[in-house]
Parts: sequence; C-alpha cells; structure tokens
Amino acid sequence: MIEAITNFWQRIPKAVLFGVAILLQCALLVLMVADRMQILREGREVTLQTRPVDPRDLLRGDYVVLGYDITQLPAGALAGQPMAGRNPVVFVKLAPDASGLYQPVSVHAEPVAVTAAEVLIRGRVAYSCGSTNRIFCDKLTVRYGLESYFVPEGEGRKLEQARNQQKLRVVAAVLPSGRAAIKRLLLDGEPVYEEPLY
Repeated sequence: MIEAITNFWQRIPKAVLFGVAILLQCALLVLMVADRMQILREGREVTLQTRPVDPRDLLRGDYVVLGYDITQLPAGALAGQPMAGRNPVVFVKLAPDASGLYQPVSVHAEPVAVTAAEVLIRGRVAYSCGSTNRIFCDKLTVRYGLESYFVPEGEGRKLEQARNQQKLRVVAAVLPSGRAAIKRLLLDGEPVYEEPLY
C-alpha cells in the first residue's frame, strides 16, 4: 500500500505539484479575505471608546495600538474559577450607554443570551492568576483582536493627540458568534478611516 502511494507520488510531475501548492495558497488568501468581508458586512456595529498608543513599524508604516474601556474588566462570577487553558476565550456582554458607546455588562466563559440592545463580543484573557494553577483573576485584561490599526505614514500622531482629548472612537463590526473587526475610526464623531469591504 505504502509502496503504491510512493510510486504514484513520484509519477506526478513537479510542475503539477508546484501549481497545486500555488492554488492552495491562493485559496487560503481568498478565504481570509472572505472571512473579514463577512464580519464587516454582516456584523452589528458597536462604537467603542479607545485609548491608543502610537508606536512605529519601520516595515509597514504608522499604526495605532488601541486599548479600550472594555479591555480591563472585573471578572464577576469567573473570579477564582479555573481556566480551560492558557489565554482562554471569554464572551463579554456589551450594552450601549446614553451616549451610544458600548460598555461592558458582564464576562462569561461561554456564549450567553443577549437582548436586542446588547452585543456579545469574543475575546481572550491576556494572563492568569496563580503560579501553577491557572485561575481567573478578580480583574481581567481581555484582547479582542481590535488592538492595532494601520494608518498612512505621519497620521499616527494626530490620532494620539485625539486620544489624549478623548476624541477617538472605533466602530467595530461584531457577528453573533462574537468575532469582531474594526470597521472605521471616528475623530470628533466623524469618520477618518474606513475599512473597505473587500
């Protein structure tokens, strides 16, 4: 059996194998773009207050590292409970406040039901308490995959200044599964950067 597979494999021209490898890589790229398009098109929009820091990436230009008011959260019922592994997935229930900004309501280890006004966003806990036993701390640092945004060179400083004045916000698209992506940046309530849907 193994000998038959080896013989078959050796009879395939190297050009065909090379072509198949290229097609597989192209298919993976298309799937990644399609996944992002699905989030941006079908996701529910939520507006989040940011706390950016502005480092520089010499290879890719300026980018803004974004922190959110929903990054540092009380663990609530999860505090002291064992984690299901390193950097476990959690679901944060968000609800809009009077100004339309989404604020955290509660943190859960599994998806929970939400009302029409609420949204469930998926994130990962950044660290755990305890030296050997991984348990949820009283306060959680949660990463949502929304923590960096690339901007044209030289634009990062303007966004950092807006952060200092509490004028920078992010509109994120969130799917019912909790997956999220940045859709646009708002400066003084006006869109300054918008993600294309493709």
